[in-house]
Amino acid sequence: MSKKGSNNKKRRIIVWSIIAAVLLILVIGCGSYLGDYYRGDRVAIEMFETENPVEIKVLSEKITVYRPEGEELPGNGFIFYPGGKVEAIAYEPLLKALASEGMLCVLVEMPFHLAVFDMDAAEGIPEQFPEVTNWYLGGHSLGGSMAASYLADNATDYEGLILLGSYSTADLSETGRSVLSVYGSEDKVLNKENYEEDKENLPADFTEIVIEGGCHAHFGMYGAQDGDGTPTISNKEQIEITADAVMAFLEEE
Repeated sequence: MSKKGSNNKKRRIIVWSIIAAVLLILVIGCGSYLGDYYRGDRVAIEMFETENPVEIKVLSEKITVYRPEGEELPGNGFIFYPGGKVEAIAYEPLLKALASEGMLCVLVEMPFHLAVFDMDAAEGIPEQFPEVTNWYLGGHSLGGSMAASYLADNATDYEGLILLGSYSTADLSETGRSVLSVYGSEDKVLNKENYEEDKENLPADFTEIVIEGGCHAHFGMYGAQDGDGTPTISNKEQIEITADAVMAFLEEE
């Protein structure tokens, strides 16, 4: 082999070595990012009590159902998308609180705890509960935004949308669906500028509730979230206020 050919071969080896190193760094970085998420506070979740008994049923690896105890299913159903990088179980107290007040709730586990990887997760769920006549879709933070995007293409299948510390980037203004938006006054994670700008994507008569003293993380039970504000009410109080707001919203329908 000539000297020139030998040099070309060395350059190719160096180039491919650099590419391989970059890819390895990307894979490690991606794995680290996806593996780093907020875990549900098991102790707080187990201690959360509801006024009325609730039945919990795991339908699959990614679907858990919360319903009032009894043989008959309630008329209202709620499919919930968890917040980004938050373990789904963290929202069990909220869904138990809603089920205790008479609502069927379906918690959907997301791939890598990111709803952006399974925006269509609600597909096929209402058909599993034909007794439920009115379905609502929603979620927390990123989960709420992804739920809004899914509802935009499937509006006729749902009565409305419930956003917790979230906003819709999809245009729902002409869908005729009801929308409830709830966030805490001390929420420092929610991008308020985007929130205000994207209000135009919601129906003009949407309902907005600000929980005084509430923060971003306290819609679930997973501890403090980076960048969030300091709440002046307890985690349990915020969840109970949220559940009451949702049920009041349904009663107005």
